[in-house]
Amino acid sequence: MPKINTMLTQAYELCEDGNYLDALNLYDLVLQQEPKNLSALIDKGVTLQNLGKVKKSIQLYDKALQIDPKNLDALLNKGSSLHTLGFYEKAIDCYDQALKIDKKSAMALAYKGLSLGEMGDLSNALKHFKKALSIDANYDLASISKEIAQDLLKSIKNKQSKIQ
Repeated sequence: MPKINTMLTQAYELCEDGNYLDALNLYDLVLQQEPKNLSALIDKGVTLQNLGKVKKSIQLYDKALQIDPKNLDALLNKGSSLHTLGFYEKAIDCYDQALKIDKKSAMALAYKGLSLGEMGDLSNALKHFKKALSIDANYDLASISKEIAQDLLKSIKNKQSKIQ
């Protein structure tokens, strides 16, 4: 049997090339040998998420969080999956847990901003995008989302001023 790290690297490379099913087979081999391997659990979850199997991915993130409740990758990916399913408040719970562990997680801040935006709380979403950018000025997701939120807020204000 090849070494676990080699199989994880190969699986990651297969994912990068879009060979998700082959990657899943390797993750399964790793998990047969080490059922509590966090990298395999989380990366298999991400792979399933890429294949649109979001509920299955959440189950893997939950397994990872049972092993390590403070695992940022598992929390962020679980939040992302919940967001995809439209469970924005549950997603925000994951991001808040991540921010308790690392209050400077630009990704957690930006993702929380996305969920807040989906819930219609644009001004709060904008604050989170700005905070994410203050931590990582080159974070594209936060930058693009900030611009969208600002444009939406302007259009809402314009509509309101036309009504009054």
